[in-house]
Amino acid sequence: MIIVAIANQKGGVGKTTTAINIATALAATGWKTLLIDLDPQGNASTGIGIDAADRERSSYDVVIDEMPVSECAVATRIPDLDIVPATVDLSGAEVELVGVEDRAERLRNALASGLNYDICVIDCPPSLGLLTLNALTAADTLLVPLQCEFFALEGLSQLLQTVERVQQRFNPQLGIIGIALTMFDRRNRLTDLVADDVRSCLGNLVFETTIPRNVRLSEAPSHGLPALVYDHSCPGSRAYIALARELIGRMPEQRKAA
Repeated sequence: MIIVAIANQKGGVGKTTTAINIATALAATGWKTLLIDLDPQGNASTGIGIDAADRERSSYDVVIDEMPVSECAVATRIPDLDIVPATVDLSGAEVELVGVEDRAERLRNALASGLNYDICVIDCPPSLGLLTLNALTAADTLLVPLQCEFFALEGLSQLLQTVERVQQRFNPQLGIIGIALTMFDRRNRLTDLVADDVRSCLGNLVFETTIPRNVRLSEAPSHGLPALVYDHSCPGSRAYIALARELIGRMPEQRKAA
């Protein structure tokens, strides 16, 4: 199982939208996919149609109570896509983990047992706390959604420093599979300038596909649907399908789904 963390400590960059739609696209192309909602806000769970009343077990139970992932995962309406949902209990997990000896490895240990998935996508909270640290320690690779605005560049620098520290202390194998430019607006000159700066600094690490600002992407979560299901033909959905193709193209060949 390939484990991909989707992280950026800055909020509002399209991280959860990316997690939901990438997971949906992967499932649609034959990958048996697990989505883990590690954000206490639970937006990925809501956005994929899991009501709060149906979240009997959650990522909190996995990280804090060491409950098996298989007992916490629930099926979504998308074939081949399951989710470990998040509940508000997760908001206290950071404090509860502080005194735990293996606090950075809880999620990695949970995902190490034999799970019948090709890929696991982790939606991280908008912070660089212990929950995100757990995700980065468990992950094989990191996908970074980056909003095309000036302050996003400063946040990216901080995230890359965190990745280096995680590599040194917890997960030497952690890599960055790519940076996805989100909320791209060609009418805004600053968008092009930021995109050019990021590409000049990070080169091929930046995905060719950009995710546009799109009303349908914003509407879809209120219906409990990924945009790919809500409106398959909208520009945002087409962009995420293209991004998923690029992501698959960067996966190790021997670990790709049959």
